[in-house]
Amino acid sequence: MAELTGADRVRADAAARGLDVEIIERPAARSLEEAAELLGISPGDIVKSLVVKRSDDTYLFALVPGGRKISWAKLRALVGVNKLQLPDASLALAATGYERGTITPLGSTTSWPVFVDESIAGRRVSMGAGEHGRSLFVDADALIAAFDATVADLSDPE
Repeated sequence: MAELTGADRVRADAAARGLDVEIIERPAARSLEEAAELLGISPGDIVKSLVVKRSDDTYLFALVPGGRKISWAKLRALVGVNKLQLPDASLALAATGYERGTITPLGSTTSWPVFVDESIAGRRVSMGAGEHGRSLFVDADALIAAFDATVADLSDPE
């Protein structure tokens, strides 16, 4: 049997969760602004799935819209730890099975807790689809419900 592609893993996980996703092919983009233009949406409608490492070598996903960055103080307070960091690309790949730029909680090889910036609630958003050259669109509220995600103010303007 052929190994599943990243997008196949995303589709399978979304289906298992009853989550409706649309995956589209797109040209490579060199910036958030270029990606938004290619997709016909605003940069804030693109959600970055950031893999965050805790000091005990477990991880979590922080979903933050384009134009914003993780507020480390807010996220540490929310998670109840005093140390969090962005792991290097090889650790993020090992933790999720996805390369940077393609990461999504959907189909991750390990199901880590999901924390979502409150500013994406109520919107249709785009995010990584498990492989380069693809983006997925999903209703943010449905995504939040599918992962029983924690929704909070966890970002600051870039």
